[in-house]
Amino acid sequence: MGKVVAIANQKGGVGKTTTAINLSAALAILDQKVLLIDADPQANASSGVGMKGVQEVSIYDALINETPLSEVIISTEIEGLDLVPSSIDLVGAEIELVNRLRREYILKASIDKIKDQYDYIIIDCLPSLGLITINALTAADSVIIPVQCEVFSLEGLGKLKNTIDLVSNALNPQLSIEGILLSMYDSRLRMANMVMETVKDELSDNIFKTVIHRNSKIGEAPSVGQPVIIYDVKSKGAQNYLNLADEFLKQNK
Repeated sequence: MGKVVAIANQKGGVGKTTTAINLSAALAILDQKVLLIDADPQANASSGVGMKGVQEVSIYDALINETPLSEVIISTEIEGLDLVPSSIDLVGAEIELVNRLRREYILKASIDKIKDQYDYIIIDCLPSLGLITINALTAADSVIIPVQCEVFSLEGLGKLKNTIDLVSNALNPQLSIEGILLSMYDSRLRMANMVMETVKDELSDNIFKTVIHRNSKIGEAPSVGQPVIIYDVKSKGAQNYLNLADEFLKQNK
């Protein structure tokens, strides 16, 4: 049965979607069967793995219209990587879910039906702590928290950890932190080095050894609808994400 991993941080611009895209692709390249679930109405994870145009069904239909996930999943051009696409309709889903019975468990119920078809299911969460993100955390076995190497990221990290503790205590006792991922690191910047040292000092047990460096190829790849390891496998960004996938697999062996 597959492991469900949410990629979450309520702060935007920390590399959350980039991590979801590239970790999923790297795991697939390393011979894992992977499902990427795009739970953000911006649908950047969907376009980042090559989805073009608006799909007839999306995660919105699974959450609101009870469409089975098996009817929403589409294949990508990367062997071993499937996608549950998002759409702009997801913007209104939180309001529509408010009065639903067991509203926090809707995504989990959908995932449980297809979980054994994959080695890993990666959920790209909204940059917020609303009901859709709570659904993702309730469905997940663990959480990866990307943290940008700048000071404001540290402020949001504490809030997210509190939310994870609340979900774990009230809704999902199995939920754990898979790891904190330092992203957008530039060794030339004093602030980036200070943030890295602070995180390592305070949260040493939960940090991935792999660090994602700033790299132009990571920024260019989404413009052509490809993960960086497909766009330029020799780039530093691609090597960072392959190293992350390798570390992740060893952690989950």
